[in-house]
Amino acid sequence: MRVLYLLNVSNSSQLSADSGYTFADMLAPALTDAGAEVTVASPVPVGDTRVHFAPTISPSTKYRARFDPGMDALVTLIRDRRPEVVVANQIEAAPAIRAALLEAGVDALIAGYCHYLPFSFTETGALELDPAMNDRGLGRSVLLAFAAGLAACDRVLVHSSTAASWTTAAAARTGVDLDDKLHIVPAPRDVRLVRDPAGITPPGGRATGIYNHRLYRHYGTARFTQLARRLVADAPVRLTVMDLFGTRSSERIRLDPSPERHLEELATTDGVTIASDRGDRVRYRNLLSGAHFGIAPFRPGCPWSMSVIDCQAMGLPVIGPRTGWLAEHIDNELLFDTDEQAVQITERLATDAEFYLVHAKRAHASTADLTPAVVAARYLEAIK
Repeated sequence: MRVLYLLNVSNSSQLSADSGYTFADMLAPALTDAGAEVTVASPVPVGDTRVHFAPTISPSTKYRARFDPGMDALVTLIRDRRPEVVVANQIEAAPAIRAALLEAGVDALIAGYCHYLPFSFTETGALELDPAMNDRGLGRSVLLAFAAGLAACDRVLVHSSTAASWTTAAAARTGVDLDDKLHIVPAPRDVRLVRDPAGITPPGGRATGIYNHRLYRHYGTARFTQLARRLVADAPVRLTVMDLFGTRSSERIRLDPSPERHLEELATTDGVTIASDRGDRVRYRNLLSGAHFGIAPFRPGCPWSMSVIDCQAMGLPVIGPRTGWLAEHIDNELLFDTDEQAVQITERLATDAEFYLVHAKRAHASTADLTPAVVAARYLEAIK
């Protein structure tokens, strides 16, 4: 099977903060091991040289990635590679891919992977647009472009049951019937970030928590900051907050200055340490190894989180708000609705060694089926 994997890299200078790239870097070699001939079309190649590379230009903004698919380049690429399957990691590009296949005279299946959902649903079933995709009212247009992409795909892959439910509901509201096109294929865990929980030592009375998510406003960073202040004041806890972006371009800051603002606020909070892996996965692993538990983001539209999986694969229990995919995936004893509940959970993780070790083992076990080989097999089964 010849697979053309179209990968939009949002920030090629900070690859460690790009979950889509990390996904491809783990998955493409595993697909190759399984017998597929994979070409990744991307601004940067994946690390395995067995995976073919077709260089592309990274879109300058998140909206260009959705509304400017570059038809001429697509047609040329498809004619050159003659794929049997085209993977669209930007769902909104699927109609253009379908048109490019027609123009190139190539009959290939289009598999769309929903790495990101530009919407979520409330507990009452109300659809909410993701504010990250709603600058100057563009959210509705992004939603319709996403629905058009779903309609153009032969297969639609999502991370989780929560994502499947939301995607199906959003498609139905825009007149798109997914029929049997929808498949749940979770993302692979990073093989560099796996640790046997048998060797983990419980905190012993004082615990370090790590928050390793993007500090955008729409990730619920203000809500996390509120909780962080409560935890360091009322629980035997200190926190490490990851600065995943470093120095961003002026264009990205102009679109959304919230990461810089939140980082400055957190940096002045007693009991909170700001850390950076500087794009080095070994340093990132060491930071995770130095923590005792992780904290999930407060993002309402969270259909999956690579950073949560990173912690769990390292044997770190992750606490999180009872919402979205987090409520589906995280152990019920580690979910909270209020700051008071979060304080109680962290106190128990810090002081109850048996409780801590049970959840360290459960966290690690929750990622056991996310090895690249297992995920690649599910992926190939879905796109047949």
